[in-house]
Amino acid sequence: LTTQHWPTDEAPAPPPINPRTASILLVLYALLYFLPFYASSTTRPSPTLSRDAPSVIRARIRSVTISCFLCLAATAVILTNIAGASPSSILHLTGIWPPALPETLGVLSLTALLFLGPLFHYFIVDSGWQDWVQLVPIHELHSEWTTLRNIVVGPVTEELLFRSASIPLMLVARTSINQTIFLSPIIFGLAHVHHFYEFRLTHPQVPAMAALLRSIFQLAYTTLFGAYATFLFIRSGSLLAACAVHTFCNCMGLPKLWGRVRRISPGQHEGGGSLLWTVAYYLLLLVGAVSWYRNLWVLTESDNALVPASAF
Repeated sequence: LTTQHWPTDEAPAPPPINPRTASILLVLYALLYFLPFYASSTTRPSPTLSRDAPSVIRARIRSVTISCFLCLAATAVILTNIAGASPSSILHLTGIWPPALPETLGVLSLTALLFLGPLFHYFIVDSGWQDWVQLVPIHELHSEWTTLRNIVVGPVTEELLFRSASIPLMLVARTSINQTIFLSPIIFGLAHVHHFYEFRLTHPQVPAMAALLRSIFQLAYTTLFGAYATFLFIRSGSLLAACAVHTFCNCMGLPKLWGRVRRISPGQHEGGGSLLWTVAYYLLLLVGAVSWYRNLWVLTESDNALVPASAF
């Protein structure tokens, strides 16, 4: 069973589940992802225990690993027993197999176009290439729990749950592509709202309104990224592609959209700025955005897609 093989010469049979049921399941998946954080003192933050504490990170990694396994298993059961999907179809719909390496390289290259300016800032202005020559990022990945969480565990588990386990349910429910891409990621964004509570616990000196605005901004950009990741997941049919893009975006952070480009010293202090750097940065940012738009459909084209190209 794949959405590419729906009958076209006669009215299709009713979907095995309806969009409302699929949406409810997505909400339940999201709750299962983060609610366990507050069920134990080992994962529940407090004024004296930060979410960035190594013990909290380790416990949460165990928690989300179990949650992802349960959600993937639930999706597999639904696809098998209700939608009548074969094992190979389940692997395809969840993006697990085939891994689609060319598609992964394509969507990663596409996303990198949006970050031409930040890549220039990091590698040239801040001489980040020297860190890579010395394998500093690899060392940080093995030695810092926050880096491991932000760059590996977070992207992989979130894509497993919010794309691999969730999107197949929307597709077999025959939810429209627009709703799947633009509405289902709202649940992904809302799953980050609990950070407001944690931020208030650990930063009580910050005004409530400032913390609220921070959370609203986070909701906005996580929802936007969720829509983009869902689009790439459906177009490429690859969980690996979605994880790679998520990891890359977490590494890069939000692009600088105003102000002079300055070198960041090893102590995280801004040094002197350069007009040439600034012009080059914003020019590359513009060129990258235009190139991304022009190559959006080309670099996401795939025979492994979860829906036919005509669905878009």
